[in-house]
This record gives sequence, structure tokens and C-alpha cells, in this order.
Amino acid sequence: MACSSWVRSRALALGFVLGDLLEQKLRQALIISNGDPSTFIHSPLSAGLLLVAVIALVMAVLPSIRRSRDEVFADS
Repeated sequence: MACSSWVRSRALALGFVLGDLLEQKLRQALIISNGDPSTFIHSPLSAGLLLVAVIALVMAVLPSIRRSRDEVFADS
């Protein structure tokens, strides 16, 4: 468990450090492309990375959705 909390704290710190930079670069890319978000999927590499990010997000959220769904149906 100690390793798990260490990893979580490092991930949180990394998110705080890179979050601002990510937001600035996202804003810059949208300004350059005149607000067109499709600029992020024109390149196969960027489309693939975006797909990997979406899959990782779904895999991270899915267990909590299943758990809350099981609790709702268990009460019935």
C-alpha cells in the first residue's frame, strides 16, 4: 500500500506541473487553427495518441461506474 500512495502522490504532482503547460499549448494550438478542433486528428500519430488517451480514461472510470451500478441494482 505504501508504494501505491507514493505512485498516486507522484502522479498528482506531475498533473499539477504539466496541467498548466498542457492547457497553454492546447489554447495555442486552437488559436493557430482558428478554433478548429479537428486539427488534433489530422495526423495519424495525434489521432492514435488521442484514441489511447480516451481508452485510458474509459478504463479508469469504468470500475467506479460498475460499482455504483451494482449498488443501485443490489438495493432493488
